[in-house]
Amino acid sequence: MDVVLQIIVIACFGLVIVALFREKTDFLTCSFLAMFVAVVATFVLMPEAISIEGLVQHIEWEVVFFLISIFGIVEILDDKKIFQEVALRITSKFKTKTRSFFWVICLISTLSAAFINDLSVAIIFIPMIINTSEKMKINPAPILLGMTICINLAATLTPFGSAQNILIASDFGLSSAWFFSNLGIYFVLATLLTLFLLDRFVLKKNLKQIWVPHCKEYMETDEKNHLEEHELHIVEEHIDSKTFYRNLGALFVFVVMLIAIPNIVFVGLLGLLLFIFINPREHRQGESRVDISHYLTKIDYKLVFFFICLFILIYCMEVNGTIDLLDNLVLLIKPNDLFWLSVFILVITSVLSGFLDNVPITVLFIPIIRALVGAGFASGPLLVAFVLGINLGGNIFPQGSAADMMTLELSEKYCVDDMNYKRLLKVGGLFAGLHILLGMGYLALLVFAF
Repeated sequence: MDVVLQIIVIACFGLVIVALFREKTDFLTCSFLAMFVAVVATFVLMPEAISIEGLVQHIEWEVVFFLISIFGIVEILDDKKIFQEVALRITSKFKTKTRSFFWVICLISTLSAAFINDLSVAIIFIPMIINTSEKMKINPAPILLGMTICINLAATLTPFGSAQNILIASDFGLSSAWFFSNLGIYFVLATLLTLFLLDRFVLKKNLKQIWVPHCKEYMETDEKNHLEEHELHIVEEHIDSKTFYRNLGALFVFVVMLIAIPNIVFVGLLGLLLFIFINPREHRQGESRVDISHYLTKIDYKLVFFFICLFILIYCMEVNGTIDLLDNLVLLIKPNDLFWLSVFILVITSVLSGFLDNVPITVLFIPIIRALVGAGFASGPLLVAFVLGINLGGNIFPQGSAADMMTLELSEKYCVDDMNYKRLLKVGGLFAGLHILLGMGYLALLVFAF
């Protein structure tokens, strides 16, 4: 065990967390730098303990290829404007019924976030909500609150609802059926209770309030161009019905495969091929043909490479004994009762993921959970507590969730003054506390069952 090496690698891991916390810093550059320094230091100080083969083998390639598949499918659906069409149809149908609009848009966006990235959901739905609210002359802030708070809950429902869930599911072999059976009841109760309370105490106060944005300059040409640069252009026309229903059918088949087939890499690649083949691209000559290379070049690979850097950093921490020290520390201070241990995991991961990005926190805690299970504790409650904690923390502080920060950014651009950092911190924090308390009660029932 080399203390100097441990300090170097921990500092590298800390650099990654700081880079994620600072918006103006290129986190991928810092991640590559941290990985390079950690690997070189390990090769120099512990050359017998590390090898190129070991580095390659400790990368979770199953996670990497599944992420690429999911990102490819999202790019195809975004290119065909499927999610935008769903949002447009919802707003067109309920734009004269405020309460119905609130419930439907929040439920649809929440369910969407269970299957696609929460940031993508925010980018798609926020302009639609504000645009429709302006036409209805209602304050969009309560609807934005409902959507933002609930899409953080959505990640608890599926193993592919968030990057951290993919990591946990891959490492512990958790299927979609496991998530539905162990977390489905919690998700339904927490979501319905959240929307009911927001309806009762927030939306109701704004029903008779006439809202008109005070800064209409955001509709000027320069602002439109700025929004389009962030891919926030609102779809005004319906897309072809055949394309829409064909892709919805394929999406349904893909979800069924994810539930029925435990191998996520196989399902991910098969799903990607399915969407590629039903969405041929038109070329200059007027002919349509399958073009997988087009969509693969459009994928943003930053998160994929970030995961690879994290896997290698954690491998360096395993080699130098840092992970063992963390395991022993947790085993030393842990409660001996399964319920209180589960609560401990729930609270500590919630708080940490509220302050920091939850992906590195997930990677750091996976070996700790594995050690606790190896020590004889039932895996079910611990994994439920882990999944809940790592996903619920995004509502404690807005900076703990990319979707929350996007909501604040777009609310400022669209002049929704009531949707600001202070309000989201207050309301989101209260609901985060409620969700954690619900999680404790749910864990009590699970522990009793186990």
